[in-house]
Amino acid sequence: MGNKLIAETFGTAILVLFGCGAAVIGGAEIGFTGISLAFGLAIVAAAYGIGAISGAHLNPAVSLGMVAAGRMSVAEFAGYAVAQVIGATLGAGILYLVASGTAAWTGGLGTNGYGAGYLGEYSATAALVFEFVMTFIFVTVILGATGAGASAGFAGLAIGLTLTAIHLVGINVTGVSVNPARSIGPALFVGGTALAQLWLFIAAPLAGGAVAGLVYKIGLTRAD
Repeated sequence: MGNKLIAETFGTAILVLFGCGAAVIGGAEIGFTGISLAFGLAIVAAAYGIGAISGAHLNPAVSLGMVAAGRMSVAEFAGYAVAQVIGATLGAGILYLVASGTAAWTGGLGTNGYGAGYLGEYSATAALVFEFVMTFIFVTVILGATGAGASAGFAGLAIGLTLTAIHLVGINVTGVSVNPARSIGPALFVGGTALAQLWLFIAAPLAGGAVAGLVYKIGLTRAD
């Protein structure tokens, strides 16, 4: 179990550092498409790099979906979730040290948000619906791509491309979380509104992941 937790910590740090780093350091040059690819490619790298160790969940919503699907114990979920939050915080901390090294830095770390002053200024309801639905889709793809009958060796690519597509659709809505750990790490350093709105980016993805796992467990999205 120790190696699994280390892998989850390392992998989640990579996700935050690459994805949020693309937004903070290169966002003006690469735009939403580049940021979307950074998040997706980070998942691909982690999936093939540490997937054999821990499954490369990198996301409490994914781990909770595994619990609901009957593929992981509650005790394992707790360990994974703690490791993922630690990893996201480490990734955000590294990004903070790098980004703050220039006078051009505005103080952002790729935090998620909604409402007035945040990107497309979508409402809390829109953000809640988006995060729930997209996490449901994301976890459903993960369960299917790693389940019985899936094409061997392609799970990481399918999962990474799905996360890329989700970002292409939703960066302007919430910055895209679908991952409580990814939201917690940067918010801890930025504080303020990012922390005040953090509840949504914990609750909605966890609910979406849990429902995806339950739907999978009863067989509606599972290959039998």
